[in-house]
Amino acid sequence: MSRVSTYLNFQGNAAEAFAFYREVFGTDYLGPVFRIGDMPPGPEGPPLTDEELGMIMHIELPILDGHVLMATDMLSSMGQELRVGNNTTINLEVDSKAEADRLYAALSDGGSEATGLNDMPWGFYWGCCLDRFSIRWMFNTPSDGA
Repeated sequence: MSRVSTYLNFQGNAAEAFAFYREVFGTDYLGPVFRIGDMPPGPEGPPLTDEELGMIMHIELPILDGHVLMATDMLSSMGQELRVGNNTTINLEVDSKAEADRLYAALSDGGSEATGLNDMPWGFYWGCCLDRFSIRWMFNTPSDGA
């Protein structure tokens, strides 16, 4: 089933922010909270500190009327820097790779900062782009999606 959510980037304080949002909305996290250290290290990335390994890789919290906030921490050691324009993303979870490909092609046309869509270690077909109006879009489809 398709869903749209809002994806937030933080510079090391996603856990603190989501503890606050959890209290404000009186809801609980959906699924497990993944830390950076839960993911396999990237072959070309720098070694990460214990502090970075404990940062948030992925977290989800329902807020109002089925809307879900998701987030990750950006890593300064990997050159990631939080700025207006990359702090909020519209996340599209579609039912098939074909639909993800169609939407990605349309939204990335004339845009920039496109990652392409790829199967990821967490089991999803994932990609991100900045459209021609400087709006960030993220795509998440189960890798086994037709």
